[in-house]
Amino acid sequence: MAPTRREFVQSCVAVAGTAALGGLGCRNTRTGTPTLDHSRQDMSLDGVSGGGTSRPGDAPAPRYIELERSGELERRESALWALLERCSLCPRRCGVNRLAGERGVCSSDATFKVASFGAHFGEEAPLVGKRGSGTIFFSNCNLLCVFCQNWEINHRGDGDPATHADLARIMLSLQNAGCHNINLVTPTHVTPHIVRALRLAIAAGLRLPVLYNTGAYDSLEVIRLLDGVIDIYLPDFKYQDAAAGVRFSNSARDYPDHAAAAIKEMHRQTGVLRQADGVAYGGLLIRHLVLPENLAGTDGFVKWVASELSPETHVNIMGQYRPMYQSHEYPPLSRRPTVEEMTQAMRRAREAGLRHFH
Repeated sequence: MAPTRREFVQSCVAVAGTAALGGLGCRNTRTGTPTLDHSRQDMSLDGVSGGGTSRPGDAPAPRYIELERSGELERRESALWALLERCSLCPRRCGVNRLAGERGVCSSDATFKVASFGAHFGEEAPLVGKRGSGTIFFSNCNLLCVFCQNWEINHRGDGDPATHADLARIMLSLQNAGCHNINLVTPTHVTPHIVRALRLAIAAGLRLPVLYNTGAYDSLEVIRLLDGVIDIYLPDFKYQDAAAGVRFSNSARDYPDHAAAAIKEMHRQTGVLRQADGVAYGGLLIRHLVLPENLAGTDGFVKWVASELSPETHVNIMGQYRPMYQSHEYPPLSRRPTVEEMTQAMRRAREAGLRHFH
């Protein structure tokens, strides 16, 4: 059985530092002190090569290559850095000057940390293929859910400081290991860093699809800046009710509106999931975690997907919820969904007309 996300992260931490960065195992980066300067000083990989790629033979080259060649990716990067001066990378719009070292809700300044990385086989089948999804877990988070399965990373901020060159080397090491994509987990608060590192990796031969794995509490402005940069979007849609965002995700009272707008833009950019040889290379796949007593609003979610996006949209209706972190203080989140609740969730998806759900 493939490991859960939490098991994967824990295994990565367990073997942290046991091999060189370019090896095949998952590990923490442990790369030293980060830099607050987002100038071009970090734009060399000292001869590191991207090696081969396991992109399906029929899949087109990622659009980010042409964006970099034309200079557009550099322009997008600059626009993302500008948002940090009065931070509006996410809908919280904290307004702090992260470039000057200030921190908002996500506890992040102008530096970033990586908690773990490696070939992950516990993601959805089209993302995993035969060689795994090249997953990179970033520390900290802008949602901070009370039931967070990786609270040590997202709430406590466990992880290692990294530079842009470090992150680019991680991307290239995952490509060299044969992974099918670069899977960026919890990327919302570090998008400028990601684009900077991506540009470095492109110059060294990166050619894999880039996957944006997010809780969907994303700024529409930022998602628009990522048009053509991201090949595959993998958002959660956590709640249909604003009150759930207030209670369970650190007062994110506007979560449903912002998630819906961001996901509609993701769909506009990439369309439904596209695959070659059974491996995804573009498109949208939405995750929806079923919560006890329909707290996630599964009935409304599946109807929204069918009517606002397309019945052809790929959806993972997840039954993996288990009480973690502070969830025991928020009944009924203190228990797992019942078999009956999961059966009802699947029936609602079928009745809504969704054709690609599991």
